[in-house]
Amino acid sequence: MNERPKVLLLIPHLGGGGAERVIALIAAGLSRAKYDLHLALVTEARAPADPFPPGLTLHLLGVSRVRSAGPRLLRLVRRLRPQLIVSGIFHLNFLVLLLRPLFPASTRVVVRQNATVSASLAFDRLPFYTRLLYRLLYRRADRVICQSWAMAEDLAGELGIQKSRLAVLPNPLDVEAIQDAARPSPELRPHSNPWPGLGPHLLAVGRLSPEKGFDLLLQALALVREQIPSANLLIAGKGPEETALKALCSRLDLDPAVRFAGQVEKPHALFPGASAFVLSSRHEGMPNALLEAAAGGLPIVALPASAGVTDLLRGQPGAWLAAEISAAALANSLLQALRSLQPGQRFDHPFVSEFRIEPALRAWEDLFDSVLGERES
Repeated sequence: MNERPKVLLLIPHLGGGGAERVIALIAAGLSRAKYDLHLALVTEARAPADPFPPGLTLHLLGVSRVRSAGPRLLRLVRRLRPQLIVSGIFHLNFLVLLLRPLFPASTRVVVRQNATVSASLAFDRLPFYTRLLYRLLYRRADRVICQSWAMAEDLAGELGIQKSRLAVLPNPLDVEAIQDAARPSPELRPHSNPWPGLGPHLLAVGRLSPEKGFDLLLQALALVREQIPSANLLIAGKGPEETALKALCSRLDLDPAVRFAGQVEKPHALFPGASAFVLSSRHEGMPNALLEAAAGGLPIVALPASAGVTDLLRGQPGAWLAAEISAAALANSLLQALRSLQPGQRFDHPFVSEFRIEPALRAWEDLFDSVLGERES
């Protein structure tokens, strides 16, 4: 009887951004009958308080930052000897691929790219050598997973990677759980209502970092409130730009209209009462926050953050796509949406179906089987 292949999934920690949630959801849903599953949390030293899925072995590396994890990760791989390693975020991908020559020869490596490479290199505050790392290290991967064909084409053009080594896989969404959480609850107490005032109430979710464009969103909100003075905004997330964004709020006289909610483990709990979800990113791959908002039926107002986002939303009922990446364009789309929406209006976004967890997991398993089959051939 053949042993199940060992699959080691790697993320920095649980409860992070979309990339971490994607890998955690995959780890919870992959077949235990087919794979001996392991999940390593690089910067966690203690097991999570919430119950963990059965049939999944947890490894805690307990380092302070990803770049320090090399020795412990190498020891884990040499002890565990997984047939397949799957890494879920770009700076961890770099470390895994840098160490790959030291792994057992039979180990295959798949990395998931969580941003459009050209935009990330152009707009993010990355070290000057990041492009070189991408070009040198990503060639060592057996597959690079992208979230859209546009993203894959961009990566192939920027890094010169053969298209046969690129895969486009959907982010899995537990659509039913999101929809259940998004339904208004009659038990909601007034003091726990995150949406005070008349509204309309705008929701944005993401790391407080430059690429997410929350500065553009605040400038757009100031323009919107000139015509709709009761409009307000809740931003769920934390990050290095929090102080700067709060200062911008004050300069724009938006303090009464904007709430910074910090990291929210389940953003869909905020969907009841939200008038619309806003994607203000300067660039994105395929943002999970957007997909979750669509699964919850929220109206969506978005900047054209990537070709993948544009292809997904263009012409869709309940979605307003700005003409360009600017505060003025975002404000214009917000006003169009808010003037046409009825209170509490929701939409059945048909594109969500391709991200449902069952078909998405089958696609991931098919990729794993293909890569593992190459090892055996």
